[in-house]
Amino acid sequence: MTRRLAEVAKKVGVSEATVSRVLNGKPGVSEATRQAVLSALDVLGYERPTQLRGERARLVGLVLPELQNPIFPAFAEVIGGALAQLGLTPVLCTQTKGGVSEADYVTLLLQQQVSGVVFVGGLYAQADAPHDHYRLLADRNIPVVLVNAAIEHLGFPGVSCDDAVAVEQAWRHLASLGHERIGLVLGPGDHMPSARKLAAARAIAGDLPDEHVARAIFSIEGGHAAASRLIDRGVTGFICASDPLALGVVRAARRKGLGVPSRISVVGYDDSALMNCTEPPLTTVRQPIESMGRAVVELLNAQIGGSAVAAEELLFEPELVVRGSTAQAPRD
Repeated sequence: MTRRLAEVAKKVGVSEATVSRVLNGKPGVSEATRQAVLSALDVLGYERPTQLRGERARLVGLVLPELQNPIFPAFAEVIGGALAQLGLTPVLCTQTKGGVSEADYVTLLLQQQVSGVVFVGGLYAQADAPHDHYRLLADRNIPVVLVNAAIEHLGFPGVSCDDAVAVEQAWRHLASLGHERIGLVLGPGDHMPSARKLAAARAIAGDLPDEHVARAIFSIEGGHAAASRLIDRGVTGFICASDPLALGVVRAARRKGLGVPSRISVVGYDDSALMNCTEPPLTTVRQPIESMGRAVVELLNAQIGGSAVAAEELLFEPELVVRGSTAQAPRD
């Protein structure tokens, strides 16, 4: 008990006596200090006293699928910063292959009495994935916001970049450069943002051959493998569902002795960190991360405060950023 008091006191920057007063429900402590002590208990992994367990912690779960794709740390930075400004502490939960699953993280977060959860690119974006853990959150009335996908039956508000607009911007850019054989490198078949991108491409193209669409896991290696097939089918302009996929397309073209952008043009998606430093600098569709992240926190905080929030999706418009990976289509 003494060790716990000391650690919490050090974490918050108050005396052990103050921590003791909070834990024993004694008066004479400001609400801000009280909440800080309770949050420190949660962060340090200590159980709250029985009489305090009914209150939710000032913790918010921030669940990400990975950190290798720079777009996810970028979202985490914006969302985490906005949460901190409201006195909420983000708890970063990153999935790894063979590690803790998303459902396991939800169980852990519920044990910590979190105030809410933000999911960025989770299993909700896959139509065929298990969604039972989301229903568990809904049943407990835990505030939740989803980023970049929405599945209607979950009933959570969402904040997304408009996939249809993103594809339209990329497609019209490549078409203006004379590319007639435009292909898509997308995520798995049940990935909802990829499905939206495909629907938008078909609406624009009118007749998009199936052989000009390739599926891949979201990685440079996945993009490389998918692009190799499309290049062999004569595709010269590529629209990709992520920047790492686009970098895989660049690699595939070079392995086949084809220049980018002299022979193959590539458009990524996200405008994640360092895409202006690649060779060539990547033309990509930029997600408005800052405004999206702040909207996520506003929606979550409104729910935490007891306000009703519509279970609808806010769509943010992306921006095409033209750099060096796209050029006029080859004439021969």
